[in-house]
Amino acid sequence: MQIGVDSQRAVENRRIFIVDQNEVNSMGLQFILADEYETHILAGPDAAISKAQHWPPDLVLLGTSHIAQDATATISRLRAQLPQAKILLVCANATQPGVSEALAAGANGLLTAPPTIEGARRRVNTALGRIAPLGIPVVPVQS
Repeated sequence: MQIGVDSQRAVENRRIFIVDQNEVNSMGLQFILADEYETHILAGPDAAISKAQHWPPDLVLLGTSHIAQDATATISRLRAQLPQAKILLVCANATQPGVSEALAAGANGLLTAPPTIEGARRRVNTALGRIAPLGIPVVPVQS
């Protein structure tokens, strides 16, 4: 089922790796993004790096469970192995443990959970450098 999908974006071949131990977030993000992107749910950073050898991602959505122990090392390793990919942290808020360290180590931004369809697509489009349409309707004034 496609909900609010731009057909031009649906035919682009952009690849997203969803690396999150929270299955609800992973499945929700895959459902939200699968119409416009090639999405893959992976168990952890090692699986993402391994799969990237043959199918490099444009974006990695990384759950905070993977940065809880050592955010700097995890992000640095992903940056070294996947230099072309953007990294967004999937988190409840910016105050979660490890988030500020991961941003300082090179993560490109945050995607707050639980995601909404519009919010997740807008954030992913922005991270991938796509121009998102203005969400405020402009109504001409009648004189």
